[in-house]
Amino acid sequence: MAKPRAKAPTKTVVVRCSACSTALFKYHKGGKGSLVKCFKTRIAKDYTLTPCVCPECGSEFAREQMIRGVPAYKIISGKARI
Repeated sequence: MAKPRAKAPTKTVVVRCSACSTALFKYHKGGKGSLVKCFKTRIAKDYTLTPCVCPECGSEFAREQMIRGVPAYKIISGKARI
């Protein structure tokens, strides 16, 4: 499969925890679909202290994976929102 584009999209969204609405990170999102995966290279500002764990409530919102040969966070369904 092809790798994601090298140039990040201009549109940024704030990804929040579904449980406590704490900002997790700002992400350069392309397209208009739902958030399923977040490539680490496209994260503009990271507010988490531990990867994939909400700093406020401590719930795990994603899993670290390699997607198309690039490190990414695979979002657990219903744990994070835009």
